[in-house]
Amino acid sequence: MRLGIALGYWGRGPDPRHVGLVREAEALGYDSVWTAESWGSDAFTPLTWLAAHTSRIRLGTAIAQMAARSPTTTAMHALTLDHLSGGRMTLGLGLSGPQVVEGWYGRPFPRSPLTATREYVDAVRQVLRREGPVEVDGRFHQHPYRGEDGTGLGKALKPITHPLRADLPILLGAEGPKNIAQTTRIADGWLPLYWSPTRTDVYEASLTDLPENFMIAPMARAKVCDDVAEGLLPVKAMLGFYIGGMGHASRNFHADLMARMGYEAEARHIQELFAEGRREEAVLAVPDAFADEISLIGPRERIAERLELWRKGPVTDLLLLSPDPETLRVLAELN
Repeated sequence: MRLGIALGYWGRGPDPRHVGLVREAEALGYDSVWTAESWGSDAFTPLTWLAAHTSRIRLGTAIAQMAARSPTTTAMHALTLDHLSGGRMTLGLGLSGPQVVEGWYGRPFPRSPLTATREYVDAVRQVLRREGPVEVDGRFHQHPYRGEDGTGLGKALKPITHPLRADLPILLGAEGPKNIAQTTRIADGWLPLYWSPTRTDVYEASLTDLPENFMIAPMARAKVCDDVAEGLLPVKAMLGFYIGGMGHASRNFHADLMARMGYEAEARHIQELFAEGRREEAVLAVPDAFADEISLIGPRERIAERLELWRKGPVTDLLLLSPDPETLRVLAELN
């Protein structure tokens, strides 16, 4: 099981520790570093900055949002950074949800997410393979554009720049069972949002007949500390925000996932509290048990014991959310 470091997206501004943290992770033997985006910093620019300050560690987006860019634009970003980094790029993509897609990106959320994802990945792969002009006549993506409001002058084009790798890895941040199953067929890997090594049965039906070398790369917050309850507070804060605030009460993929993992009543309660503006209560309502099983928190001995559970499952890459160099060092030693 390879280790990666996940930096997420910026809050109010860039974190000055990130370059040093990633260089330390590279020195410790970490395989990859991952950046993200929501409605603030983008995923590709910080990754490019990190590429310039490292030499070996692989670079991934977890995730770049599909609504933010046309698939050909995303492919341009990926092939450019792959060249600049000497072939270290991994492209992680995700749909996000209706509130973000329509509220921030000003685009309709696709009524058929699986179809939209297939078309998007197809267009990206066509760019990277550069076997001919990109042509997609899809429900959500058209290259060239054929809509009634167009000029009709669009021309199918092949990228000017030759991609460094036609097989640049594409991973998807899928959450629903059908979306996960499709991911195993059209992508090179999967980026689970919440992964519990004690509840792998939640995903079992979607992960049958995995292709060879298929990546399963969940994120997990890690912290070496004596007080487990205190160490879980950042995990609970993240869960409270995603489950309560990252989606509408009637359509929140994160809350639905928590429900499928055995915490339906708790997920709905967190949503209610967050909707009422009681955010601190929403965070405290996140069960310690749920926060604990999807993270690696506690003394070194406890983390070592729990890490064995992650190794026994199908996880190929464990992406650690940890801004603490000491925790990164301990996990590298234990792995």
